Amino acid sequence: MTDVSMRKRAVGSAAIGQFVEWYDFVVYGYLAVTIGKQFFPATDPVAALLATFAIYGVGFLMRPLGGLLFGHIGDRRGRRNVLSTIILLMGAATAGVGILPTYAVIGIWAPVLLLVCRLIQGLSAGAELIGSNTLVSEYSDPRRRGFLVALTSAFAAVPPIFAALFVLLLQNVMTSASFAAWGWRIPFLLGGAMSLVGLYMRRRLNESPVFEEARAREKVTRAPFREVFTQFKRSLSVTFAIAVLSGLGFYMLSGYMSSYLTVQVGISSNNALLSNSISFVVVFILTIVSGYLSDRWGRKPVLTVGTVLMIIMPIPAFLIAGGGTLWSAAFGQSLIAIGVGIYGGTVGSIFIELFPSRVRFTGGAIGYNAAYVLFAGTAPFLSTWMISRTGNNLAPAFYITGVAIVVLIVTFFLKETAGIPLNQIDEESRPARNLVENPS
Repeated sequence: MTDVSMRKRAVGSAAIGQFVEWYDFVVYGYLAVTIGKQFFPATDPVAALLATFAIYGVGFLMRPLGGLLFGHIGDRRGRRNVLSTIILLMGAATAGVGILPTYAVIGIWAPVLLLVCRLIQGLSAGAELIGSNTLVSEYSDPRRRGFLVALTSAFAAVPPIFAALFVLLLQNVMTSASFAAWGWRIPFLLGGAMSLVGLYMRRRLNESPVFEEARAREKVTRAPFREVFTQFKRSLSVTFAIAVLSGLGFYMLSGYMSSYLTVQVGISSNNALLSNSISFVVVFILTIVSGYLSDRWGRKPVLTVGTVLMIIMPIPAFLIAGGGTLWSAAFGQSLIAIGVGIYGGTVGSIFIELFPSRVRFTGGAIGYNAAYVLFAGTAPFLSTWMISRTGNNLAPAFYITGVAIVVLIVTFFLKETAGIPLNQIDEESRPARNLVENPS
């Protein structure tokens, strides 16, 4: 098979992995109000929503562990088999949510089992983005690496659109009672089925050529975790900082805004989902455009523009989204989406290019997931809590703006990596200790 054909397979398998990962997470966010009613005592609806978002956030606690575990295996044993395992676990956990008994049936065991499914989702999701982007980048021409990684990453914006429209369809073709009783399970069961398609595609891939070369040259490290923390502290810190804003922006849109619009603003669930899907069309398009421009102009300039937009857009976006109509909600969310898309189109490549091949999977996964645990996973919960404490619906916007200002400072110290071959990055990195022979 030609390199071009295998590259297309790599991009396709990575794209469906991104789709499944984010679909699993966003459908939970979209159905948070329904899940709260099904899995928690029917007392205070705000308390149930907070509990639902708390479990949403707890799933993120497993992401660093998943990144460390699968990143270590991916750097030691190869990318392909690890990515197959990840998508299988992700699909099983998502389907599990779809078959769980409710609180009315098994009491306290319902939220406990929901938590278990979320933990498994978090474990697998901890390595999906970095792993799939690693695979694509290691198949890519250096001159088009930013575009191809962004194209893959853009499929993270498709699940919010697909899930929103699918949930909207179900809510309109089913009675409210039927949807509340069992219809909400259908999106989760579909996610489990889609993971099997991704598994099939990944089993047809060859191993990454960059990893195969490293294995042939016996440049596979025995302890990628230790090497990351001893030799690549700066790369790890930059990855963390950049991932903070990426995760916060994306999860504000995908995991919080739909519930915010229904609970705080008071628009219908249908309009909230429809406006959210419109904003993610913007994210999808601009992510690809941003990746393309980063190959032409460099990662740093495009990332800086995205960061500035994340500073200036949130406050007017929340003001407009609070207008109470479908179009005000769509326009407000789209303002945030502009920043998320332009910023997000560059970060996937940057995560990969900050580390040499021998620790790329581990280093990227640790920095990325630490940021997502602290900022992305807690975003819906903190936003709901901040509004309840302050009474100010703009509190989440101030939060995003403050984080973006800090990240802007970090971008000034970012090294330009666009167009540099990965083998050159490997050669320029400090010599590795703890190299071992080919793993069996």
